[in-house]
Amino acid sequence: MNNLPHTKNLELDISNGWLTVWLNRPNRRNALTNEMIEDFNNVFKSIHDDRTVRGITFRGKEGVFCAGADLKAIKSEFDGKPKKEDVIRFSIAAGNFFESINTLPQVTVMVIEGAAMAGGLGLACSGDFIITHKDTRFSLTETMIGLTPAQISPFVIQRLGFAKGKQLMLTAAQINGEEAVNIGLADFVGNKGSELEELERKIKTQVLKCAPGAVAETKRLIGLIANIPREEMVFKAGESFAERVLSDEGREGIASFLEKRKPGWAV
Repeated sequence: MNNLPHTKNLELDISNGWLTVWLNRPNRRNALTNEMIEDFNNVFKSIHDDRTVRGITFRGKEGVFCAGADLKAIKSEFDGKPKKEDVIRFSIAAGNFFESINTLPQVTVMVIEGAAMAGGLGLACSGDFIITHKDTRFSLTETMIGLTPAQISPFVIQRLGFAKGKQLMLTAAQINGEEAVNIGLADFVGNKGSELEELERKIKTQVLKCAPGAVAETKRLIGLIANIPREEMVFKAGESFAERVLSDEGREGIASFLEKRKPGWAV
C-alpha cells in the first residue's frame, strides 16, 4: 500500500485493508476548510488506485461528525470586496471535493454522531453507506443564513430523491438519526457507539468478501446509470462484464466457486 500523506486536519488509521479518516477539528465542530479539503484530496490521491485499501470509514472526532463549512473561515476569506469569480472558484473546489468522495473506487462508510449540518450532511450523502446514532441532528441549514446548498444538492437528491431532498433544503428542518433512517437518508441506526461500530463491522465483513476490482468497477457502472442513455448503458455494461470475466479476479472468482473454496481476496 502507498504511504498515507501527513495531514493537519485529519487523523488516519489503517487496519486490515480498511482506512478510517477522522475529521479532527473538534474545536470548530469538525467544520470544513480549504486546508481540510486539501488534506482529504491528498489522502484520496494516495489510495485511489490502491486495491489493497478495500474501504474507507469517515468519522468526526469528539462526538461530532461535521458542522458544514467553517463560516468564520469563509468570512475571513471573502471579507471586504471579493471578486465573484473567486467565490465561484471556491464553490467549485468544494463541489469537486464532494464528487471525489462520491466516485472513490473503494466502499465508503459514514459513521455519524452528534451533528451533520449543511455541508456536513452533504459530506455524508457523498458516501455509499450512512450509519447514525439515534440522537444525531441532521439539517440543511443554508437557507436559514441566506445561502444555498449549492454544491451538495446533487448528492442530497441522489440519496433522498427529489421530493424529500427539496423538502429538507427549502425548510432547513432538523431531524434525528431515527427519522433519517425512516426517510432513507441513513441506512442504519444505533443507540450507542458500540452499536455503530458493530454495524460498521458487518459492512466491512461483507465488503471484504468481495473482489476489490469488481467493487470498483461496479461503483463506476452505478455512477454511469443516471448520466448516459439506456442504449449506451447496455453497451458499457457489456464491455464491463467482458473485462471482468477475462480479468484475473474474474477467473479466480469463477474457479473458486467451482472448486468450492474462498477466492484469494476474501478475508
